[in-house]
Amino acid sequence: MNNLQTIFEEYIAFCQYQKRLDQKTLNAYKTDLKQFSQRLHSVPIENVTPNILESYIAHLHQNYKPKTAKRKIASLKAFFHHLEYRDIIDRNPFSKIQVKFREPVILPKTIPLRTVETFLATIYRQRNCAKTPYQRRKAVRDIAVIELLFATGIRISELCSLNVNDVNLQDGTILIYGKGSKERCMHIGNDKVLSALSEYKQEYSSEIQKCKHFFVNQSGRFLSDQTVRRMINKYSNLATIELHITPHMFRHTFATCLLEADVDIRYIQEMLGHSSINITEIYTHVAMSKKKDILTTKHPRKDFEI
Repeated sequence: MNNLQTIFEEYIAFCQYQKRLDQKTLNAYKTDLKQFSQRLHSVPIENVTPNILESYIAHLHQNYKPKTAKRKIASLKAFFHHLEYRDIIDRNPFSKIQVKFREPVILPKTIPLRTVETFLATIYRQRNCAKTPYQRRKAVRDIAVIELLFATGIRISELCSLNVNDVNLQDGTILIYGKGSKERCMHIGNDKVLSALSEYKQEYSSEIQKCKHFFVNQSGRFLSDQTVRRMINKYSNLATIELHITPHMFRHTFATCLLEADVDIRYIQEMLGHSSINITEIYTHVAMSKKKDILTTKHPRKDFEI
């Protein structure tokens, strides 16, 4: 039988070059398969039985959160399906296993709009009151990053990987490459956001041309997601915002605001780059909680004295 490490490497290559999976997914697959192989204790892959898998699945549930366990099981199922398809194993041991478990609904965390306004005002104030050209340039870049996060709901990984040709400020459009290399085109509908992006592009034109990424740091290298996270923490502290804000919370806030403004959920799905409407529907739970809050605090019945 083929060496297990060789089988893993061939499978990852298949996922990369034929399924065209992104690097994050490939890294997750590598981690999941490595963990599984360590639990096999030298059992040949063709000798893996449903009992072995059930024992491993129980181990995952005991040691990981439901969402993580679900992902690791999905990685294994895809791997064994591939082995059966390529005739590396005679029968897929998953065919006799039914894996069903409830994954708790975790509502996406959003940022109150007043807090977003305060956050943005703080960065603009830093730009206007900058004491050095270095401080001003940095604030100009930071404004563009945050404005784009909130204006489009773009993922932080998508923002950091934007190329210079992906951003067309004349048309006000951005070409985004999402998970699985799926393309989507987003329009920027706010003139102030476009102005902020234009100011940034003009200020950093030489670094952008050199790096070919749209968002760059002062050294002319592409912007990392860690830099964005540190940036958000910095302005949260300056604005004395107690809420811990992450880049993804701007995405959640973007989607929730559109849903509360009665935008069709399928438009929101397309703008977020979700492959399934089921993923987008998590925001309907947020909208329902908002409606409950409105009816609890705003309905005139609460003021009746009977």
